[in-house]
Amino acid sequence: NRTFAIIKPDAVKNNYVDKIYNHILDNGFEILSAKLIKMSKYQAEQFYIIHNDKPFYEELTSFMSSGRCMVLALKKENAVENWRKVIGSTNPNDAEEGTIRKLYANSLGENAVHGSDSNKNAVKEISFFFTESELI
Repeated sequence: NRTFAIIKPDAVKNNYVDKIYNHILDNGFEILSAKLIKMSKYQAEQFYIIHNDKPFYEELTSFMSSGRCMVLALKKENAVENWRKVIGSTNPNDAEEGTIRKLYANSLGENAVHGSDSNKNAVKEISFFFTESELI
């Protein structure tokens, strides 16, 4: 199985990329591809279009286009479910000890990482940033 992850601008800015990479590898994920990007506002709006009717949409897309982030395609048995466990609850205050968000998130809005919420969305999100030939 595959899942999609983003190390968000807050975590990149705070130099947590290597620490989050270690969490990925320590939890048995294979990194199929990774790239450092700076999303445009338009890209962020398109990526998060599913949330365009929510009150946090503008803040989210502005934040995600505010700085560099690392996009990753990951592989592991039950990848989506396992990645969600590794990253922890969306709100870092509710996240379990040792999860990425508990360790590295600043707030509910700046919560260090993104993870696909379903296998269907993982396929869609991976293909938004990667071609199949980039997944090695």
